[in-house]
Amino acid sequence: MCLDDPTHSRRDFLRLGALLTAAGALPLLGSLQARAAAEPDAPVRIGYLPITDATPLLVAHNNGLFEAEGIKAERPVLLRSWAQVIEAFISGQVNVIHLLSPMTVWARYGSKVPAKVVAWNHVGGSGLTVSPGITEVRQLGGKSVAIPFWYSIHNVVLQQLLRENGLQPVSRATGSALADNEVNLVVLPPSDMPPALASKRIDGYIVAEPFNALAENLKVGRIQRFTGDVWRNHACCVVFMHEHDLNNRPEWSQKVVNAIVKAQLWTRDHREEAASLLSKDGANRYTPHAREVLDRVLAPAASEREGYLASGAIRHADWKEQRIDFQPYPFPSYTEELVKRLKGTLIQGDNAFLADLDPQRAAADLVDDRFVRNSIAAVGGLKAFGIAEGFERTEEIGV
Repeated sequence: MCLDDPTHSRRDFLRLGALLTAAGALPLLGSLQARAAAEPDAPVRIGYLPITDATPLLVAHNNGLFEAEGIKAERPVLLRSWAQVIEAFISGQVNVIHLLSPMTVWARYGSKVPAKVVAWNHVGGSGLTVSPGITEVRQLGGKSVAIPFWYSIHNVVLQQLLRENGLQPVSRATGSALADNEVNLVVLPPSDMPPALASKRIDGYIVAEPFNALAENLKVGRIQRFTGDVWRNHACCVVFMHEHDLNNRPEWSQKVVNAIVKAQLWTRDHREEAASLLSKDGANRYTPHAREVLDRVLAPAASEREGYLASGAIRHADWKEQRIDFQPYPFPSYTEELVKRLKGTLIQGDNAFLADLDPQRAAADLVDDRFVRNSIAAVGGLKAFGIAEGFERTEEIGV
């Protein structure tokens, strides 16, 4: 079942908005500097949300891959909201996190957090889930749809889907009147989404797995579209690390990335085992999710794909996308396209920094790919992950 935690509330999102400002981040950055000085050889400390986005970090811990690289790792810390993840990271309580890719843009350029993307954590792994009676995106007109956060690939993809279907995304108070072509976007924690859909407080949501699979298992919603079928092999969550570690502990940083890349490769070949170790019945109880829900995401039956092709949840059969997949290289073309699209996406809060943000400069500055290139080469190159060699690609986006 989904989480039911009182801290996982709308207040967390208000808190996150306050944290990711220059003024809000300043005292936490002071704590980060103090911790770094007091503990220059800190072990790997992972902060994560209980979603499949965290898979490589948890697999690396479970399988002893950090220790195999010769570095120490503490048990990953389960956090209940993006606000908690960001606060723990900026203050230095954790030093390796998975974070929504657009949120890293906000963190670095909106609040000057000295951190960089070192690798992608996974690709795909999200979907638009709607009430069972809805069969077309345009039927969402006049209704409300939940997103996990304004700075998320979910928000970017959803707004493109809406506009391509003649709908206008808006942000209004709950209960406000909506025109037939307007869709009200509301921010909800992922765990709140299935019950909100079941109680008809919303008519759809777009979010990371396994909350789409959970709605299917509970029979309260159906998949309208997978995000990876709209933006091919898009990054959702990425690995974010402190610049002081990357610059002052390069050998340690390399070993951290090595372990994560090896965990991604292992997961691709051991999907059912990964679902088992992530589940609430796994030895480490990393997530509260049932094995059958995680199986549906990580190791779905072939018959499920046929059903999604028939329903239109998958329209680009030739892309041969997995429901969730793992590939670590942070392609610059993706970051560039992401920044371009964020500029034209409805985002609540202070987003003025986006206006002057150059996409190419952001792609070069936000990402540090020194370590992941080495890690990929050590496991056989990009072909080990089922993709062509070369660190350039063209983004494919098709509604």
